[in-house]
Amino acid sequence: MANKKEDYEKIVPDTSVIIEGILSDRIGKDINVKELVIHEAVAAELEHQSNEGKAVGFIGLDELERLRSMADQGSLSIRFAGQRPKAGEIKYADLGEIDAMIRQLAFDEDATLFSADKVQARVARAKGISVVLIEKTMKAKKLMIEKYFDDKTMSVHLKEGVEPYAKKGAPGDWQFKKLESSKLTQENIKKMSAEIIEEARIRHDGFIEIEREGSTITQLGMYRIVTTKPPFSDGWEITAVRPVKRLGLKDYGLSEKLMQRIAEQAEGILIAGAPGHGKTTFAQGLAEFYAVQDKVVKTVEAPRDLVLADNVTQYAISRGSPQEIHDILLLARPDYTIFDEMRNTADFELFADMRLAGVGMIGVVHATNPVDAVQRFVGRIELGVIPQVIDTVIFIRNGQVFKVLGLNMTVKVPSGMTEADLARPVVTVTDFETQKLEFEIYSYGEETVVVPVKDGKKSASQQLAEKSIQQDFRRYSENVKVEMISDSKAVVQVPEHAIAKIIGRQGKNIEDIEKRLGISIDIQPLSAKAVKKDGKQPVDYDVTIKKNSIMLKLDLAYQNQDVDIYVGDDYLLTAKAGKSGIIKIKKDNKIGHIIAKAIQAGENLRLMV
Repeated sequence: MANKKEDYEKIVPDTSVIIEGILSDRIGKDINVKELVIHEAVAAELEHQSNEGKAVGFIGLDELERLRSMADQGSLSIRFAGQRPKAGEIKYADLGEIDAMIRQLAFDEDATLFSADKVQARVARAKGISVVLIEKTMKAKKLMIEKYFDDKTMSVHLKEGVEPYAKKGAPGDWQFKKLESSKLTQENIKKMSAEIIEEARIRHDGFIEIEREGSTITQLGMYRIVTTKPPFSDGWEITAVRPVKRLGLKDYGLSEKLMQRIAEQAEGILIAGAPGHGKTTFAQGLAEFYAVQDKVVKTVEAPRDLVLADNVTQYAISRGSPQEIHDILLLARPDYTIFDEMRNTADFELFADMRLAGVGMIGVVHATNPVDAVQRFVGRIELGVIPQVIDTVIFIRNGQVFKVLGLNMTVKVPSGMTEADLARPVVTVTDFETQKLEFEIYSYGEETVVVPVKDGKKSASQQLAEKSIQQDFRRYSENVKVEMISDSKAVVQVPEHAIAKIIGRQGKNIEDIEKRLGISIDIQPLSAKAVKKDGKQPVDYDVTIKKNSIMLKLDLAYQNQDVDIYVGDDYLLTAKAGKSGIIKIKKDNKIGHIIAKAIQAGENLRLMV
């Protein structure tokens, strides 16, 4: 049995009903009406929205055209009435000026007011106006755009005058494929755009996140849809993105060390990576991990495209100010907040402010290299605050965790600098797994710089210089360690008892050494442990003095080894024992004269290996 139709003498629709497209669908089916009276304010408001480039304005005008077509066919009578509102009344329509004018028209015409706005309906009833509230209902409807998706489609790209294309595959491993050979028309794109907007207004899982002149961002179920049109773009275009995978943390094969960090310590996490490489998918898995750990989890998104369980509340920053989000999060007291797609300074400042307030924060940022994610904060917050805001950077590439960085604050001389008085606060950025230092962030003049740290390998010239300096200082001690920290400076470590002799009275001796070697030298005490470890042992030898040479014969066990020769505590030279264990020194050179004289005087000639 067919449903009984409702009969109305006159109907006055408000803007909400026109935008929903309800009347053209229901008149003649379950509604009979003799006359439709439309306030001029409705047409004026829709015209204003269309001139601003808002999709709802165009949808409303399409509905008026359908109703006019029905009137031309004799299905009903349409009449426009009332005064066109002033510019100020249109501008402040959200405050109720337009609604009040429409209610007054329904009262004057003794007509039934049709509205999809609950507030409008309650005010009308309070004033004794006959009103019908049209409840928004969920439609089980497949979108036209969904025909372009299959289980491997990541995103669909539709533009007027171009064939439809889609990205198929997985993050980091996809192909850009043509879906049809025929080109799309502007009418095709407009029709799909109107359907998307209509569905977003009636479905509980649909939101018009951002609407500007020339562009609309819509979240509809699992689809994030961006629509652009002239003059913002050179033609009508729709880009729809949908997640193809839903992964948990266990699917990423994270190390036990990183899992422990995520579970117990990390509270300032950045998830970074290039577009389309799986950052949001990882953030979704992280949110679910914390949610099942009995943690209170919230998200801040623009648009809201994370697919999460109902116990995770998702906030749209595009619908509120950063201050509102700040207040709500502090009052809601979440353990962790996922901040998806941080883009501008206000986003980074909100992230930092919430982290310093004690809220665990996970931010998602675009970056081509892991350290680029940290650089996004440089200049936006104080240098000393960065490690308190960010303690872990997780870089995603091709859908997998490619690299993890850890941040800490310390006071030190930055790598590459040599003077002790250059020590300053430095943010160290290390590889989380190996603890290898990779970058340092510090103030240099008025700038904050991010400096890569070299791998520590010395050049051949530096290695040669170390060996030469070591031999020079062995005249003062048999235990010497030399490290070239730059091309113009070396650190020389000797036993503490030898330091005074090396420096000399008022530092004159070390000054002479520096001038002779042409480099700056920092003398430091060698630890007792190092002395024991690096110290050489004296060896037995026989001396034979011939006419032109001095022969020092060692045991064959020392053949081809470097031997240090001392007279008392004074280092003379390092010589290599030959294949027969003999060191041959000419008598007519300076060293030969010193050794011969020492032997004749009965001084202690020592050979150390």
